[in-house]
Amino acid sequence: MSLSLPFRTAAILAGTALLLAGCAAAPEASDDPTAGASDFCARMVTNSGGLEDRSFNQSSWAGMQQAAADFDIDAQVLVSTGETDLGPNVEQAAASGCDFVLTVGYELATATEEQANANPDVDFAIVDETVVGDNIKPIVFDTAQAAYLAGYLAAGVTKTGVVATFGGGNQPPVTLFMDGFADGVSKYNEVHGTAVTTLGWDKAKQDGSFTGDFEDVNKGKALTASLIDQGADIILPVAGQVGEGAAAAALDAGNVSVIWVDNDGYDTLPAEYRPLLLTSVLKNTGDAVVESVKASMDGTFDNTPFVGTLDNGGVDIAPFHDLATSVPAELSTELDGLRADITSGAVEVTSPSTPK
Repeated sequence: MSLSLPFRTAAILAGTALLLAGCAAAPEASDDPTAGASDFCARMVTNSGGLEDRSFNQSSWAGMQQAAADFDIDAQVLVSTGETDLGPNVEQAAASGCDFVLTVGYELATATEEQANANPDVDFAIVDETVVGDNIKPIVFDTAQAAYLAGYLAAGVTKTGVVATFGGGNQPPVTLFMDGFADGVSKYNEVHGTAVTTLGWDKAKQDGSFTGDFEDVNKGKALTASLIDQGADIILPVAGQVGEGAAAAALDAGNVSVIWVDNDGYDTLPAEYRPLLLTSVLKNTGDAVVESVKASMDGTFDNTPFVGTLDNGGVDIAPFHDLATSVPAELSTELDGLRADITSGAVEVTSPSTPK
């Protein structure tokens, strides 16, 4: 059963911290999660994209920092800067003596499973990946639902009749965004009798444009430039830091907008890109992390996946910010109705990568 979380955008707090010494065992179950807080500690391990990735590492860490502030606990992060860091960092987090370990992304799936099996008294949670284990809670998001809204929006705003998306790698958490975006464009075409084209992704073939990594900004800039050359004036990069290259290419081109993912790019990207941001496809990672830490503290932690949806506030799209005047009131009203239809089940958003 999914947790129902209030939708709020966690403040993004940058910076890393060193792993500290081990701590005592988890507190006994209590209605007050702060009871015994001084004896509780938590660790997070990033994937190879690093902490300040303007994506899910950064959002997850914001959640850990919020939990530390809310519950007066020690929360520290181990930053992975390459593949060779992944396994050792999870092992170090598990060996710290802490009660809760959060890992982020598919790269850490194997290490998370191994360390959870080796440390059955430690609660593990993993963001954006499903790993099965008695003491592992997947934190996943049906981003296709929110990306569907973003695709519908893009199709309603484009001036060229061409929009585009690309990913860092052909993996379910990435292609889930791309499926929803493409279907949202198709829905707009169906409703309005238009023929907006989506470049970069073929849902039927589950194949499209990828940079092959999530760190090389120059790859994102080059790929986006090629999509702009083909007429795209709205770009959805699903590629972590690589997406900043898309924003750079859009800025160079002029009259091109970007849709960010994971967190509100208006808050996390350099200010020079704010005028380009049409919206962002949001994952409310921070609140899900806070709730998982709280459950670990009060003894209610379980391995039931949290699946973020439009209905429980786990996903949505961000405000239009500086580009609000480019979104007609009629289109905004349509988006509100579409959100309600997805929530009620009247419109079903499907993808081979939909989390269960």
